[in-house]
Amino acid sequence: MAEIDQQGIAVGIPPPRKSTTSIHVTALDGIVNVNSLFTFAVFVGLSLAPGQRSLDDRTACDAGINVAKKLIVFEVFSFSFFLFSSLIAQGLKLATNLINSKEVYASRAHVNLRLLKFGIMGSVVGSVMGCLFLMLSMVNIIEIRLGLLSCRSKHTVCAVTSLVVLVSSALLVYISTYIYAVVYRLPKNVT
Repeated sequence: MAEIDQQGIAVGIPPPRKSTTSIHVTALDGIVNVNSLFTFAVFVGLSLAPGQRSLDDRTACDAGINVAKKLIVFEVFSFSFFLFSSLIAQGLKLATNLINSKEVYASRAHVNLRLLKFGIMGSVVGSVMGCLFLMLSMVNIIEIRLGLLSCRSKHTVCAVTSLVVLVSSALLVYISTYIYAVVYRLPKNVT
């Protein structure tokens, strides 16, 4: 047990190294921050009001009302998943910080590992689903602005292909990193 001075500060014990609890809180902060950026992207997408002609010369390549409806639905799904993910991450952070407040060193706490893994998994799934729906909504924005994908406009195909390849690759790395961290690197006891 640590000796406490008159000001409530532990004396005679060196401060601990960065613990896994503070690393988890930092990771949860990262999820919340990234989700905030993506949520902003959702609102930017919604602000691009459909109903105008595409930049393609062919009127048959203009996106119809169904593409505009899908855009709004995908944006709402994306926002919902990002909010879901952020709220789970914030809840885990809050619980961890409240548990930490009872400890002598605020960077250490005994956390239920199963709950932590389950919560982080829920947050990761929410972020991945939010990214997928955001990507689908971006495809709709590209179709509204550059013409339908079915018209095979060079610019539309190039934009959609690069979007799908890059976002899918990034999500694959994100999911792989999560699986590696949880399966191989997360300690048996979190302190």
